Amino acid sequence: MQRKRYSPGSAPGTFLGLGAGLAVTLGALTGCSAADPTEDVALDAKAGVAAAPVAPPGRYRTLFEPCRAVPHATLRELLPGTTAMTDADRAKVFRGTPAVTYDTDRRVGCTWNADAENGAHRLVLDVERVVSYDPTVSDAARAQEVYTRKQLAAGIAVPETPPSTPTSPSAPPSTAPPTSPSTSADPATPATPTTGAATAGTTGTGTAGAETASPTGAPGTGATGTPSAPATTGLEPRTLGGLGEIAFVDDTLGKPGGDGQQRVVSVVFRTSNVIVTVEYRQRTTGAAAAPDSKELQDRAQNLARLLADRLEE
Repeated sequence: MQRKRYSPGSAPGTFLGLGAGLAVTLGALTGCSAADPTEDVALDAKAGVAAAPVAPPGRYRTLFEPCRAVPHATLRELLPGTTAMTDADRAKVFRGTPAVTYDTDRRVGCTWNADAENGAHRLVLDVERVVSYDPTVSDAARAQEVYTRKQLAAGIAVPETPPSTPTSPSAPPSTAPPTSPSTSADPATPATPTTGAATAGTTGTGTAGAETASPTGAPGTGATGTPSAPATTGLEPRTLGGLGEIAFVDDTLGKPGGDGQQRVVSVVFRTSNVIVTVEYRQRTTGAAAAPDSKELQDRAQNLARLLADRLEE
């Protein structure tokens, strides 16, 4: 049988066909990879999303031991009944009674009591470290919220932030064009008087109307019938300066009774994320005079400033 003769042109054609097929395949793969660039853009956009800013932590992470924070000399002044005690009884009072808390890094307290012949004194110290569990709210900002609630509970107003654009008391000007005097009023008709005397006679808001409206000899009223402001002594509940970042004092006198009277003075201040409350009370017995407000406030404020210095150490 005669073999088929080898044709030199058959092999190159085969290689050319394979090369063309490979080129088509590579072109298809290249087209698939470059045809959808939006996927890369979307991925880059997702990877570039910025995380929400985290609020800074509070300045304080721990609290001091409250029963050891008040010097004995200060306790002698605040608890005058201890001067008549024996050394053993005085030492027991000075040790104080720690408050029961479940986390001494979050809240601590201590109480001291001392009786005397004409009454008793009681000192309560409360120290709270506020922690915000919201990563966008700082510990100090959360502590300010707690402090504000305490101040409002004491009946002391919190100043409001003034508006950025104050409202004008006058009415906005009219956009209508002004009318000519010759056409706005009838020359035969006299103009209606708008003086204060006429207004007072019709509305009763002038001096004469006020004298008529106010009863004669009414206490606490002036010539115009306006109640006079109550006299202030400077010892009423108020905000304090120079104590922590913000502070206030509250003063409450209980109703007199058969067993005497009680006055409670509280000084509250905040430093960063720590709120300190000093409560100092005195109770008298029998017909003794009410506890002196200035004396109790001065003593409580002196102790509060001592504790504020302790926080700065």
